[in-house]
Amino acid sequence: MKKVLVVGGGAAGMMAAYFAAKEGAQVTIVEKNKLLGRKIRITGKGRCNVTNASDLETIIKNIYRNGNFMYSSLYSFTNDDLMDLFRSFGLDLKTERGNRVFPVSDRAIDVVRTMEKMLDSQGVKIKTDARVKSLIIDQARIKGLVLADGKKLFADKIILATGGKSYPLTGSTGDGYIMAQQCGHKITSLYPSLIGMETIEEIKKELVGLNLRNISIDLYKNNKKIYDDFGELEFRDYGLDGPVIKSSSCYIDDFQKNNYRLMLDLKPALSSEKLDARILRDFDKYSKSSIEAGLKDLLPKRMIGYIIDRLAIDSKKPVHQVSKEERQGLLALIKGMSFDIKRLRPMDEAIITEGGIEVKEVNPSTMESKIVKDLYFAGEILDVNGFTGGYNLQIAFSTGYLAGVNSAKND
Repeated sequence: MKKVLVVGGGAAGMMAAYFAAKEGAQVTIVEKNKLLGRKIRITGKGRCNVTNASDLETIIKNIYRNGNFMYSSLYSFTNDDLMDLFRSFGLDLKTERGNRVFPVSDRAIDVVRTMEKMLDSQGVKIKTDARVKSLIIDQARIKGLVLADGKKLFADKIILATGGKSYPLTGSTGDGYIMAQQCGHKITSLYPSLIGMETIEEIKKELVGLNLRNISIDLYKNNKKIYDDFGELEFRDYGLDGPVIKSSSCYIDDFQKNNYRLMLDLKPALSSEKLDARILRDFDKYSKSSIEAGLKDLLPKRMIGYIIDRLAIDSKKPVHQVSKEERQGLLALIKGMSFDIKRLRPMDEAIITEGGIEVKEVNPSTMESKIVKDLYFAGEILDVNGFTGGYNLQIAFSTGYLAGVNSAKND
């Protein structure tokens, strides 16, 4: 019987441990926290978007960084396989807008409890409050690990599933990168990703916390458009956040070399001509009122003052006195509100870490290291990233599956 140690008790680690044990290995999870699944518990605003119900080619297209590396793992353990597995252990699931899959209960803790039930069913041992200091390697083959207290644990195979550097309070502090480097692996540049953006433009108090739905954004790098998206955006005291902002952050890296600007269209469903006609109808309806009142049917109340302020028009100016030039300025602002991006928010607020172990050094069919024998990787520690929508957890589960199954096999 193979003895397998899984370092990290998050999504990838728990899935790897379950399948390694299911294949007949004696498995122990070594977790630095007191609890398993710390990051799962807070993901998706506490609801946990476990996967995406789209077809696999769509999923791969939404893995923007090294998506091709994921073919073997995604086709070996699909999103349907994942949902069937969770349901078999009593977790009811539902599919929402964008094919995002959540537990029916809307409680991320139920996902963690389901996975704990899975581990228990296979007799997986769990060692918590145990931080790994280093790996034991002999003649390019893994032999075990050393804990922070100096204790050594020996094993036939080790799976590193320690996560990235984002959300360090959940235990993702980059320990796995150090261990991988110890083995000779290259770690690509690390950036916060799926994260909010700080803007040069001040966000007025009345806008903070405002959610806008059905808007579109265009992201420009050095005045060249590099990304666009449609969906939901939120104003924060530091700038912009929300699903479309988090996804667009994946395309931002070096602020020292590049300038980034974001254009927001508040009414993407309307052409400029149709929007102008709509504004004229509203102005006719409220011709005896102020411009502030004239926009109440078109825009969220908290947005009106901000827009009028950016146009430098008196909010009490009667609608019938608004000039054609001022109306055209209003139209242009609604269809293209510009924000210069100062920086991304800090790594400790990022949903994921962009970058990680160079995937050319990992066998995509087994998740085994090409440098050190009997060492496997799973999850965010790898240089593989997807957009929001359940893609990153599916990456964790699918790579965890392959690492677990292959670690249990005889050489």
